[in-house]
Amino acid sequence: MKTHLYTVLIGAMAFAILPPLAAKEEKPPKQITPGKVIIPFKQMRRIWGELLTLDPVTRKGTFQAEHNDEVFEFCAMPYAEMLHHATNGDITDFKIGERAIFRLHPDKDGKWYWLTYIQDEMNMLNGHKEYYHIQALDPKAGTITFMHGKADKSLIRWENVVMHTNEETKFWKERKPASFKDLKVGDMIRAKTKGMGKGRTCLAWQVFLDDDSLLQFREAQIAVHAANMKKHGLTGYVDEVGSNTLALTLFRETREFASKLKAGQKVKVAPAGLDRQPKADPVDATILSVKAKGVLHEVKLSTQAPLKDFKVTDVSRLWAETE
Repeated sequence: MKTHLYTVLIGAMAFAILPPLAAKEEKPPKQITPGKVIIPFKQMRRIWGELLTLDPVTRKGTFQAEHNDEVFEFCAMPYAEMLHHATNGDITDFKIGERAIFRLHPDKDGKWYWLTYIQDEMNMLNGHKEYYHIQALDPKAGTITFMHGKADKSLIRWENVVMHTNEETKFWKERKPASFKDLKVGDMIRAKTKGMGKGRTCLAWQVFLDDDSLLQFREAQIAVHAANMKKHGLTGYVDEVGSNTLALTLFRETREFASKLKAGQKVKVAPAGLDRQPKADPVDATILSVKAKGVLHEVKLSTQAPLKDFKVTDVSRLWAETE
């Protein structure tokens, strides 16, 4: 018994003098960094709001939040997703007054300022498979009262929202023009609307009585985006600059086109400003390699011409030669 007690005491003393286990070090939170595609998901706000101002050159603007009418200033990162008509778009596609979701991240002072997407109303409804369920109709006033949620109403975001219409509102059913008279209580619709200066009350630009009518607009936007990528080039950041080699990270908006790039392919590439517009003449290049990295693509290039106009963290544009 004494031997056993002695062993227990010695063990207890040894345990008491052991150093405490080191706490697991947490990685510092990701921060917006010039020249890097970083979306700090742990530090973000996604806010429904009405676009008030927008400068496509500086990529700065303001919007008014619907839940409390607070006005936010923002600056869109070069890689910010501009989700327009339920697919990729450009910052110039957005109209003043448009209702959308704005994804913001804090700057170094903690102000919610850096923007990494504007998701238009059509993209949100289509992507989340949600609808506006008509609760009441007033043909004389031209108003539609609705609740926003899933088709089966398993999720309802809000109710008794008033959507106004006027003589400029367009209605669509089976991809053809329709009218207010085609609506009935209980219908599930989708829409593209503008804010009216306060809260969620809105004015409809487009009202879609079925999914296919919205998809018609989406298909048209896909074609517009493809034409823009062909004309203006695929966007990305410059990661490395050698004497005759270049490494780029192409943004998410380019992935459908970047995924078709191949080693040995002839392309043109130019440096661009924060407004994403080329700031020097493009140079001829040959693709050395292409690597998908999630929704991004890493591309390495070789050139004959010197790359004096390119700098690491610059925005870039890349044009692929096509038949």
